[in-house]
Amino acid sequence: MNRKPFRERYEYDHRMPQKYEERHPRPRIEGLADLVFGLSLSLGALSLVVSPASSISEINNHILVFVLTFLILITIWINYTASMSVLPIEARLVMVLNVIMLLLVALVPFLLNAVELSNSSLTVAGNLAIRNYAGTLFTVDLFGLLLILGLFYWILEQKESKLHTPRLLRLYKNGRNLMFILAGIMLLSAAPIFSYVILGNPVRLYLWYVPIILFWLRRLTGFRF
Repeated sequence: MNRKPFRERYEYDHRMPQKYEERHPRPRIEGLADLVFGLSLSLGALSLVVSPASSISEINNHILVFVLTFLILITIWINYTASMSVLPIEARLVMVLNVIMLLLVALVPFLLNAVELSNSSLTVAGNLAIRNYAGTLFTVDLFGLLLILGLFYWILEQKESKLHTPRLLRLYKNGRNLMFILAGIMLLSAAPIFSYVILGNPVRLYLWYVPIILFWLRRLTGFRF
């Protein structure tokens, strides 16, 4: 029985089909991202414990803050993981965008708590000034997150345009356009005029729900607008 030399057998065993070559170990940055998202959600829940409510309205405010934090983070995380599953993580631009995104994600629970929860040691005017400032910062934070997601879709669009896959190309274009439009709305809402109060909350607070609503409408209905 003829057997190939060891060297030839070794080289042959490592000539794997393309579908196996594409299966690479999960990059560490994705594990770090899951940790940062998880910690941000935990901090949002922890705020319910460390700042006990003194009235029914405060209980409602605490719950609303946590729900908003949860919805924003989980929506960003779903979009992020969907993009990272096909993005070339070794690309320098992708790595830089990942680092910036994780910084912005880590700031979400802190800024939202500053927006919604009052400090009893401050005057009404002082609390209002802090809420407006934190609201502006959070709006810029959300703008940055949506812009980065849009850039991820843009990178995927450039990648797919070379492979001539119309269906994926259209999907990435729609995702890119939607994220850029939402990022533009968030940037616009950072203007001082959107700090005008309606029904006890600044106008920009209602605009924060727009990305969440549109994302879950796309997710649940399958309508790719």
